Amino acid sequence: MFKFSIIVCVGASLLACSSHIVIEPTRVPITPQNETSAKTEEIIKPYRDSMTAIMSEVVAQADTNFIAQRPSSNLMNWVADAVFIQQTQTVRLSTPAICLLNTGGIRSSLGKGKLTLDDFYKLMPFDNTIVWIELPIEALDDIAAYITKSGGEPIANCKVDKGKLKLNSMREGEKTCMVITTDYLANAGDKMDFLKKGKIVNQTGKLMRDVLIDHAKQEGVLISNNEVRFIP
Repeated sequence: MFKFSIIVCVGASLLACSSHIVIEPTRVPITPQNETSAKTEEIIKPYRDSMTAIMSEVVAQADTNFIAQRPSSNLMNWVADAVFIQQTQTVRLSTPAICLLNTGGIRSSLGKGKLTLDDFYKLMPFDNTIVWIELPIEALDDIAAYITKSGGEPIANCKVDKGKLKLNSMREGEKTCMVITTDYLANAGDKMDFLKKGKIVNQTGKLMRDVLIDHAKQEGVLISNNEVRFIP
């Protein structure tokens, strides 16, 4: 009798436990993660529409396509010229100056027609700022060697001809040169280690993207310059 009672109890216990672990299948609808509720969409829509309106603002126009293409191209020249002009048009230079940027930093082309803020954000999505570096004149050979090895970079107020960097204007006996570039490159980005040989004399705090937008507005219609600034 005692044994029988135990068996019954154990069996009942197992039966009771099993009643808790048996799960009946239930259909649960799965909603995609990116699907927003109507209420969320209602909240977000005014901000999205406002941003779309801002980014759709027409900044300038282009009569031709502007592309970045080594060894030299109209877009590479335009970007470098824009930075150089915007940075020097109200400055009296006491030493020779050039602009040196990197082709890899140009992330998009500019198509023929109306150009919007969105186009310039695609062109320059990074928040790189403009800096001025004072380099010893000997460092110009390093710049020429780098451009020769890379096959071409955006430069202004100079050109590289058969391994020599030639400034558009430079007096005899100059000992230093100003290089207008970005904080990224100034910190040896894209392996431009030679820029570390100089010292930063002006951290403008000005975003390169804003400089390009300002120059585009100033021109109205972008000036296409296909001058070859790198001759191997």
